[in-house]
This record gives sequence, structure tokens and C-alpha cells, in this order.
Amino acid sequence: MRKLTAFLLISLFLFGAEPIKLHPDNPHYFEYKGNPTLLITSAEHYGAVLNLDFDYEKYLVTMHEAGMNYTRIFTGSYVERPGSFGIGNNTLAPAVGRFLAPWKRVNEAGLYEGEKKLDLSQFNPAYFTRLRNFIALAEDLDIIVEVTFFSSIYTDENWERNPSNPGNNINIKHALDRKKSNTLDNGDLLKYQKELVAKIVRELKSYSNVIYEIQNEPWSDDPQKVLRTHRTLDPQCENAWFKWSDIASDASRAWQRDLAQLITNLEAEFEQQHLIAQNYCNFKYAIKSVDDNIDIMNFHYAWPEAATMNYAWDRPISFDESGFAGQSDTMYLRQAWQFILAGGAVFNNLDYSFSVGNEDGTGEIDAPGGGSPILRMQLKYLHDFMASLDFVSMKPDLEVVHHAPGLEWHGLSEAGKQYALVFHGTSAGWIKLKLPWGKYEYEFVSPFTNEVLEKGTVQGSLTEFIKMTLPAFEKMVALKIVK
Repeated sequence: MRKLTAFLLISLFLFGAEPIKLHPDNPHYFEYKGNPTLLITSAEHYGAVLNLDFDYEKYLVTMHEAGMNYTRIFTGSYVERPGSFGIGNNTLAPAVGRFLAPWKRVNEAGLYEGEKKLDLSQFNPAYFTRLRNFIALAEDLDIIVEVTFFSSIYTDENWERNPSNPGNNINIKHALDRKKSNTLDNGDLLKYQKELVAKIVRELKSYSNVIYEIQNEPWSDDPQKVLRTHRTLDPQCENAWFKWSDIASDASRAWQRDLAQLITNLEAEFEQQHLIAQNYCNFKYAIKSVDDNIDIMNFHYAWPEAATMNYAWDRPISFDESGFAGQSDTMYLRQAWQFILAGGAVFNNLDYSFSVGNEDGTGEIDAPGGGSPILRMQLKYLHDFMASLDFVSMKPDLEVVHHAPGLEWHGLSEAGKQYALVFHGTSAGWIKLKLPWGKYEYEFVSPFTNEVLEKGTVQGSLTEFIKMTLPAFEKMVALKIVK
């Protein structure tokens, strides 16, 4: 044992801690630093590294103190204009002259506000210093960072500022359709994209807290409708993004497969490898195929069904972005509880209380989403609730609740041993459960205050459903049952 301990210490000194990985006993969850891990957070809008005015040290310390263990960053291959998507104080839209790109700038004006053009053949040392420092501090604070290499462009207005636009760099000499920029049919750009991926993968190879994502929302520039989410609405109506689940085109998926293979090949040379995520769609969809190089399945604005419909892929299912559902914290807290208790492994809310000058997360919200110190505290309650259980031994349970009038519910269980349930709605005052024979302890817990509303014991039955009286609650209540 002493020799093994010494070997582990030497390995940590030489190679760093082992990167976050899929849990060996249940690949729907993670293991980090030897501990089963869920990633639950309310975090800034991806500009922490590329926005020079953003104090990322204060931000990461604030996140750590609030118990948040996850954040996403964009690499600088995509950037937004101020006011994009109705987001005020947008960290992903730095002021002119304050956008730190991974490439060097030249003394020639680009398309957007005279911002200097980029030389995609020369990397910017200042960018990579800031990137490494950000990742290193996050690692010290046990915060996992998803590094998203690329993003859809969305609009012509954002294309005007995008580094891939031939008008913003000195390297791309041919016309380029923004909707083809993240496909294999993008001309000379592909070479520079691969060079960026390789550079970042090599720069971050020694860090334990990194997850790579190929592209943010790859369906957005060329959406392929696959599932009508709101069946009571006119299926021909196409002017609202929330009515359909869209997936990426064949061309986009081929490009993503190519980059995932590139990352895999590069990391094969290293002592340790990092997890790779792919962003599949909004809302919900039973994904038809998953690349063998992909470890994590990312969804945005996810329904709980996204977790259950894809559970058999035996990978962590991630609710990797929320934040366009109004400013009520309750909305995002409900989403988090329902998704995690449906079998999800990640929840990330866009927290617009983080902005330049408000890196402590106390800024005024000027955006289509929310975020606050209160929400972060409440998400920590969810994390603590799950940590009080052996969640690695649990899986989605669609049968334990026989009847819950007035309520929507989601739950996990290790049948006959432990159960985690969340109920949302207007209760009739009781529920009926299907519990195997045995004596169980239970607690009803408020997701809003972490208060135990009621606790006691209940006897399971081989032949009858167990009726339990619900305590008074508003909107949502959690239930933990342990044999």
C-alpha cells in the first residue's frame, strides 16, 4: 500500500491529477479526484477568458464559495456584438479593443467598428497565458471547465465580428458562407480550425478539470427539424425556435466527427485523456447514433425526457445551457431538480448577474434569463441533496410513484434501498408509492430553503401501494427515502 501511495504521489507530481472521467461503476455520472461527481451550476455567459475586462479571479472565487463546480468558456473563435439576443452586459460581447482572441492582430481594420484584423497563422501568447491561468485557478477551486471550441454564428450581425469572416482576418482569401464555416466545405478555414484545436489541446493537456466540446448549438445555422415539441400548435408554424427539436445537418456532423477524431488522436500521445462532449439539440430527442469518440451528450433548454430517452447510450446526459425562460429563479431551479432526478448529470444555467464589474454575481439582470446569489445557493441545496445519497447506484425510476394527483414528478432509485423524488405542481395532499417490503426513513425537503418539512418512517408492502400525506409546500417539494 505504501508503494502504491508513493507511486500515486509521483504520478500526480509528474502528470497532474487524473482528469475528470466517467464513473467506473456508472457511466451516466462522473468521477473527479476519486469522488462521484455531478456538475450543477449557474455561471457566466462564456466570455470569462476572451473578455479582457472580466475579472475571472473574482468570478471563480465567487463560484467556488457558492458551491458551483462547473463553467463553460468559448475559445474566441466566436464572439458577439453588444446587445446580441437581447442580452445586456454580455460577457461574450467585449468592448471594442477588449476582445482577446487566440490569434495575433495586425495593423489593419476589420469589419466591426475598426477592430483590428487577425492573423490566423500566428497564435497570441497573451491569450494562452490567460487561458492557462483561468484553467489553473479553476482547478485549484475544484471547478470543471467545458472548453467549447466553436459555435454557430446565428446572424449576419454576429458574422460581421467573427474571426472566421474573411473581412476580419488576413488569411481567408475566398468568399465564405457563414452557414458553411463549421463544415468540411469551408475552404482554407478548416486548416486554421484544426490548428486552433490542436494548440488548445496541447496547452491544456496537464489539467484535470477540462472537458472539450466540439461546437455550441451546431444545429442553429442549418437546422434540421426532427421532433415537434409542442403538439398542440400548428406544425407548419416555423417562426418560433421553441416549437421544434432541431439537430445539426449531415455536413455539420461530418465536421464534428472529424474534429472529435483529431482530439482523440492528439490525446493518444498524452499520458491522460480528457472527455469530449457533443451538443445534439434543444429540448429533447432520442439521438439516433453517437460517435465512439464522444463521451458526453449535451442538450440545451432540455426537457427531463432528454435524459430518459437517451439513457441507454450509457453516457452522462447534460443540460448544458438554460437561460432564456424569463428572470424567475424558480424556473431554473425547477429545471435543475427535474433534469437531475430524471437521470441527468449536468445542469448549467446562464447567470446574467455576472458581468464586467459584477464578477461577484450581484449585477442587475438585463437579459431574457435570470441568475442570482439566491439561485446559486438553492442549486447548492440540490447538489447536497444528491450527495447525501449513493446516487451512482441509482437510475431513473418511472414506476415508484403510482399516483400523484395534481403533480408532475421525476425520480431516481436503487430499488428497495434508496429513492430520490421531486414533485412540482398543486398537490391534492397525498401520493401513492410502490415500495418493496421493508422499513424506510423518509424526509420531505424544500428545494427553496433546504428545510426538512417532515420526516418519519414508512413501511413498504409486497401487495399494496403506500399512501403518504404530503406536507404543505409551494410549487415544489423533494422526497428522500432510504431503507
